[in-house]
Amino acid sequence: MTKLGYQLLFISAAVVLLNACSKQESSDTQPGKTDTVPVVKPPDVIPSAVYDLSQLSACNLFNSTPTVANMARQDYNELSGIAESHATPGVLYVFEDGAKTSNIYLTNKLGADLGKVVLDGVSPRDWEDMVVGPGPDATKNYVYMADIGDNNASYTSVSIYRFIEPNLSSAAAGSIIHVTAFDRIQISYSRGATNAETLMIDPLTRDLLIATKENSKSYIYRIPYPQSTTTVAVIKPSALLGFDFLTSGDISPDGKEVLLRNKSQIWYWKRNDGEDIVTTLLRKPQDAPYAANEHQGEGICFAADAGGYYTDTEIRDYPGAVSTISFYKRK
Repeated sequence: MTKLGYQLLFISAAVVLLNACSKQESSDTQPGKTDTVPVVKPPDVIPSAVYDLSQLSACNLFNSTPTVANMARQDYNELSGIAESHATPGVLYVFEDGAKTSNIYLTNKLGADLGKVVLDGVSPRDWEDMVVGPGPDATKNYVYMADIGDNNASYTSVSIYRFIEPNLSSAAAGSIIHVTAFDRIQISYSRGATNAETLMIDPLTRDLLIATKENSKSYIYRIPYPQSTTTVAVIKPSALLGFDFLTSGDISPDGKEVLLRNKSQIWYWKRNDGEDIVTTLLRKPQDAPYAANEHQGEGICFAADAGGYYTDTEIRDYPGAVSTISFYKRK
């Protein structure tokens, strides 16, 4: 090869090497490469309520003195949730938390014994609340049982069981209704395991909401509809409220009113037209009537016709106490 040939070969090799280096440098700076400077995602901003719970006005929509009925059965030591049937108005569902059974007891505003519903094949860890509302079939009413209690904040996931309301028209003392068809909705909290005792359903969207039970605060988690029944959904908090150790809550059947409670107080919101339910909760509530007649107030629900609201209580730690249901009638 001539001298000129060697020079041309050398120049060609240099050009190839230069192009290769240029391509490598360009590739190294493309987004997503592991050797680039990582992009730090800012933390999620959780809207927080700013109202002062000591400076609330009174809600005057309901009687301040409730109608109180003693339960016909006085072996309910840990009544935790309460809900009125929408399929059979007048019949109330109640249950005991910590009982490790899937029994849901039936009663009414007089406290009568109307038998029970049994969710076959379910062994709850700690049922804490329940709601009745819409679900996948728009022609049906559903019962949602919240197995969300976690006093030691140790569970990686918790469950909500959903089933179509049974026919309760013949419910009577000693009757047993077995439910074999149900859905299991499993969720995990993005902030880690936490205790919760409040489940609500927004009838306008069919979204489920959980309010945590914590000291001087409560995170509101939303489980959007349609809820998965095949995977564990990781949910993020939608709001942070300043309530102390919430034990229950409910949204009215028409979606226009909200109640939250703890052992010693009840709060009420009127939802604005077209307003997201979380936005409602971030607005200042009113103090709803509560007679402080319960040793350990646990459950609350609107009547199926929105004509008032019911509450119930635990009595386990109060020897001689009577298990009751209270009803605050709308004026």
